[in-house]
Amino acid sequence: MHITNRIEAQIRAKGLRLTGQRKLIAQVVASAHDHPDVPELHRRVAEEDDRISLATVYRTMKRFEELGILERHEFRDGRARYEPAAKRHHDHLIDVDTGTVIEFRSEEIERLQAVVARELGFDLVGHRLELYGRRRTARKES
Repeated sequence: MHITNRIEAQIRAKGLRLTGQRKLIAQVVASAHDHPDVPELHRRVAEEDDRISLATVYRTMKRFEELGILERHEFRDGRARYEPAAKRHHDHLIDVDTGTVIEFRSEEIERLQAVVARELGFDLVGHRLELYGRRRTARKES
């Protein structure tokens, strides 16, 4: 199922009416290849319909988050950013210079986290891993 259809189906399944504004906001979120914040989402939505206010986008994102349709992330830059709720768990690597967010999955990290939790007497029920880094530059040859 296409991600836009999945978000729209989740909206309906949660008993929320799929208004034209909500549908457009869902489409913009679904088509994002980054993790935009609300002002950026509003800018993108306004390109399609400039009657949708920033407040409407904020309210809609908050509601979608409350319903588990979207996930909210704060990557140390003070901005709440959003992505569709993941069907499969993944972690994030954030470029501290550009703010670019790279999604990744590592079976080794997943296994190690479970080992650590077990060694400390816990059953792991979830986690969120955010790595922060700076791209290495090519070393100049002498």
